[in-house]
Amino acid sequence: MRRLTALIAALFFAAPVLAESGHHPALELRGPLQQGALIIGMAVPDARATLDGAALRVDEDGVFAFGLDRDHGRTARLAVAYPDGTVIERVLEVAPRDWAIQRIDGLPQKYVTPPPETLARIAEERELKTAARAVRVDDSWFALPFIWPARGPVTGVFGSQRIYNGEPRRPHYGVDVAAPTGTPIAAPQAGIVTLAQSDMYFEGGLVFLDHGHGVTSVMMHMSRVDVTEGQRVARGDTIGAVGATGRATGPHLHWGLFWRGAQLDPVNLVGPMPDGAAVATGGN
Repeated sequence: MRRLTALIAALFFAAPVLAESGHHPALELRGPLQQGALIIGMAVPDARATLDGAALRVDEDGVFAFGLDRDHGRTARLAVAYPDGTVIERVLEVAPRDWAIQRIDGLPQKYVTPPPETLARIAEERELKTAARAVRVDDSWFALPFIWPARGPVTGVFGSQRIYNGEPRRPHYGVDVAAPTGTPIAAPQAGIVTLAQSDMYFEGGLVFLDHGHGVTSVMMHMSRVDVTEGQRVARGDTIGAVGATGRATGPHLHWGLFWRGAQLDPVNLVGPMPDGAAVATGGN
């Protein structure tokens, strides 16, 4: 834990502050204050923090995280209480984002409007995902640099309104990376596997990887799942392979990110796709 803390502290002092810091000298916030962003905070040991009145997990070294959902309102209220009795309260101004519209045609209609005989299965799988979301990992790997889990053309971006076979559906909560079936998928950061399923109705091969405090990567449409629930993985470890399972029209990796109930944009953690891979206009 101490080695992890030293790495996090070094990053905080070396990297530019993206979110405006508080007025207390021992408070730093990093990450863009905008919809879909993960914000990482560093206070002091034994500090307590809340966001909009809900308690945040603060580790033994004062590191914490919170997410600003895709549809978060214009403000959020952060409060940090220090062991010396000081309390800092800040109203965070959350910048809105413009969301694209993406039309995807050619999907089997059963994935757009599931037939009645599949509803029980979908409900059971929803319970599996809900249980996995409730797991809490105490480590703070989320505060370390992430890597792209796969490389290739980006065929779907976070937050876009999806229209399947002409029918509007919920937004796209992740980034899609096109790659051949069987391409290895790397863990974007260390974590604990909280869900590993090879055949979910919508997601196909599905892995939840908790990077600490509920900050969780979601890998979908995998042709192969190489990890098991409860397994600890390091950044860069192979956790499976790209596929076209579940609701997909071609082989690709869907990489999502969430914190508690907030859907977040993983691209904020890694920046643009390396090697000049272009953003494509279609596909799923």
